[in-house]
Amino acid sequence: MGGRGVLFAVTEVDGSRLLAAVDDAEVMAVVEEVEERWEPAWLVEVDKAWDALHRCLTDGTLTYDGGEYPLSHAILGGYLLHEGDEYVVSYVAPDEVRAVAAALAPLPAEWVRERFGALEFVEYDGAADEDDIAYTQGFLPGLRDFYRCAADAGRAVIFTVDP
Repeated sequence: MGGRGVLFAVTEVDGSRLLAAVDDAEVMAVVEEVEERWEPAWLVEVDKAWDALHRCLTDGTLTYDGGEYPLSHAILGGYLLHEGDEYVVSYVAPDEVRAVAAALAPLPAEWVRERFGALEFVEYDGAADEDDIAYTQGFLPGLRDFYRCAADAGRAVIFTVDP
């Protein structure tokens, strides 16, 4: 999956609208509104590193249910809101956001390097070389800070990517 991933800390109103959406079109209407607002304080871009980050935070696979909670919910985990193949939208509830934030807090950037070495990334499109590891490591501090802010504000988080 080669799209650029973004996580948004959504308001209670947007979260409720997303959970109440009856189909992909309604989900995307809300996501588009959130994206159009583009509030830098309430988002983090993980670019194409989202794939490797998710694998590092889980069991090395690119699946929605791999790995152990709460780290499994940082990127692709949580509740899948979009059913089509053309877009991914996953939702993490505010109480889960707090758990993810607590689990991410102690992880140093060097942890990413250790995970690259410890896990087999099945069907991974990245190079898994020094540049790829450094690139992925660079996104962990921002992801940690983002989840901490979202948790402090009691917000839910959505991950979006156009694979």
